[in-house]
Amino acid sequence: MDQTNPQLTALSEHLAKRRGAILKAWRDAAESDPVQTTVSSLTRAQFNDHIPPLLDAFELKLVARPGGVMAAAADAAKIREDVKHGLQRWQQGYRLGELMHEWGHLHRCLAGEIRRFTAANPEITRDTVGAAHDELISLISHGVNESAVEYGRLQQAEAAGHVRDLQQALSDVSAIEKRRALLIHQSVHDLRGNVQAVSTVADVMLESEGDQVERVEFAKLIQDGVGSVSTMLTELLSLARLEAGQEQRKLADFDAARALREFCLQTQVLAAERNLFLHTEGPSALMIEGDPGKLRRLVQNLVLNALKYTKEGGVTVSWGEEKEMWWLKVSDTGPGLLAGPGAPIAAGMKAATASARESDEKAAAAQGEATSVLPLAPGGAAKAAGWTQQAGEGIGLSIVKRLCEMLDASLELASSAETGTTFRVLFPRRYRAQQTNPSAEVRSQAD
Repeated sequence: MDQTNPQLTALSEHLAKRRGAILKAWRDAAESDPVQTTVSSLTRAQFNDHIPPLLDAFELKLVARPGGVMAAAADAAKIREDVKHGLQRWQQGYRLGELMHEWGHLHRCLAGEIRRFTAANPEITRDTVGAAHDELISLISHGVNESAVEYGRLQQAEAAGHVRDLQQALSDVSAIEKRRALLIHQSVHDLRGNVQAVSTVADVMLESEGDQVERVEFAKLIQDGVGSVSTMLTELLSLARLEAGQEQRKLADFDAARALREFCLQTQVLAAERNLFLHTEGPSALMIEGDPGKLRRLVQNLVLNALKYTKEGGVTVSWGEEKEMWWLKVSDTGPGLLAGPGAPIAAGMKAATASARESDEKAAAAQGEATSVLPLAPGGAAKAAGWTQQAGEGIGLSIVKRLCEMLDASLELASSAETGTTFRVLFPRRYRAQQTNPSAEVRSQAD
C-alpha cells in the first residue's frame, strides 16, 4: 500500500479537521502584519485562493510512501497550486514582499498545529515529528520559490512589452527621418542632413522656399515626432516614479461616481473626434475612501488606451459596489489586447483572471454563492485588418498595474477579437489604518 506510518496518517487527518482554524489563524496573522496592506481588501475566498488545494497536497504527502505514486502526485499538485497562487497574488495587487511575509505566516500556523498535535499525543516519535517538519519546510520553500519565479516571469513579460513599445517608437522616428530626408532632397538641395530630425525640419521650414504643402508636411512631421516621443518619455517617467516608490497614497473621502462622470464628460470630445461613443453606467453616488488623483490617473490610462485602439463602436465606463468593495469597469469594442506591445502583460493579466475565477468558483460553490470574478472572454487573435499598433500600450498597462498595487486593488482582464477588452478593478471601500505602510499613506481632504 502506498502510504507511510500511522502516526503521520493521524497528523494528516488532524490537519484536515483543523483546516478552518488554520486558515483563520493565517489570515489573522496577515492582517496584523503592517507589511501586508492588501489583505483587508480581499474576501475570504480571495485570500484563501489556491491554498486549500495546496494543503490537500501537503496532507496527501504526509500519508504517501516516499518515492511512491501518491508522493509524486502530491508534489506535482503543490507546484501547480504554487504557480497559481503566485499568479493570483500578482493580479490582486500584492507586492513581492507581502507575498513572502504571507508564506512565513502560513509556515508558522502549520508548525503551531503540528506542535498542538504532538502535545496532545505524547506517543508521537521524534522521527515522525522530524518527517512532518521536513515536509512542511519543503511545502513552504517550494511555495516561496515558485511564487517568486512567477513574479519574475510576469515582470519579464512587462519588460518585453516595454521593449516592443520602444522599438515601435524607434521605428516611427526612423520613418519620420526617412521622409524628412526625402523632403529635404526635393526642396532644398544645398542643405546637408542633420542627425537631429526635429531640429533639421525646423531649419528647413525657416529657410526653405518650398510651397505651402511641403511646409505643412514639415510641420506635421515635427508635431508627430515630438508628440510621440514626449508622450512615451512622460509615461516612462511616471512608471519609473511608481516603481521607485516615489509616489504616496493620499487617502480622502470622496464620491467616486461623481469623479468618474466628470472625467468621462471631459473626455467626450476626444471620443467624438474619433467617431466613438463613451458611455457611463453606475449609481449616481458612491462614497468611498481612496486617492482621487490616482483613481483619475488609473481610469485615464484605461479609457484613453481603449479610445486609441478602438476603431468602431466605443467605450463604456461603469462602476458599482459589492459588500466591502467597489468596482470600476472599462469595456471597449476594440481588437483585443492579445497582440502588439501590450500582449505580454495582457496575457499575464488574462491568465491571472482565469486563475482567480477558478479558485473563486470553488469557494462560491461550497458556499452556495455566485462567483464575482470577471467572466472570461472567448479566445482569439487581435484583428489585423485596418488596425495599426501604436507605441505605449505596454507602458500604460504597467502604470495601471502599479497604481492598482498602490491602491490595494485587484485587476481583472477579459479580452478577445470577438468581444473587445474589459478591465475590471476591485477596490476596498475603506482602508485599514497602519502604523507602518509601504505605500507611505497620507490623509488628505478631497476637493
